[in-house]
Amino acid sequence: MSPKNVSSDTDRGKGMITPGRVAVAVLVVLVVVFICVNTQQVTIRVLIPQVTMPLWAALLGVFIVGLICGGYLFRRRGR
Repeated sequence: MSPKNVSSDTDRGKGMITPGRVAVAVLVVLVVVFICVNTQQVTIRVLIPQVTMPLWAALLGVFIVGLICGGYLFRRRGR
């Protein structure tokens, strides 16, 4: 049996940490910190009704909507 055909544990994890993933992880951490330090109450107008809520909740909601939209637009094709 030739050792060339055997894949090692290091080969399977190769490419898991990329500069793009590191940048996204840093941005996510910054967004979470930004959300956590903004805790005051704000009034937000959504079309017609006004909603009073903590700013962190509004920021978290917009962040989640952004993640969903980004995931939908940039998802990889299975083929």
